[in-house]
Amino acid sequence: MSLVNTVARPTDLLALARDYAAEPDEWPFAPRFDPARRWYGRLAAAPDHEVWLLTWLPGQGTDLHDHGGSAGAFTVVSGELVEQTVSGGELASRAYREGQGHRFGAHFVHRIVNAGTRPAVTVHVYGPALTAMTRYRLHDGRLSVESITKAGADW
Repeated sequence: MSLVNTVARPTDLLALARDYAAEPDEWPFAPRFDPARRWYGRLAAAPDHEVWLLTWLPGQGTDLHDHGGSAGAFTVVSGELVEQTVSGGELASRAYREGQGHRFGAHFVHRIVNAGTRPAVTVHVYGPALTAMTRYRLHDGRLSVESITKAGADW
């Protein structure tokens, strides 16, 4: 299957992420691993979505964040990640292994970390394309905004 002619509807972001994850030979570049920070590269962009490839060495993760109004989905290509969300003022965790993924709506706040011992590779799809990300801090059971970063200016 050619990724250009994928059968997944662009509105089904998880199906699209799985389509891209299933075709690594069609990616325009290979995953890279950076010991200093998570590595990411944009695989594709369309009018209604964009696709990113991310790598995670053990211990690498994100802050609590949302995607600035974009919905999204991710699937694990290899390795294992833990996603943390805020529930009842505390962090709730869920592990995702190879082949598993998650779709989420706009303004969904989460944190992702490679808590395992092996490197991980994931494919993420956002619709519409990312324009901003908001980072949060959890303090006394409440989220507060730490920062807002803008596409093109901060990443």
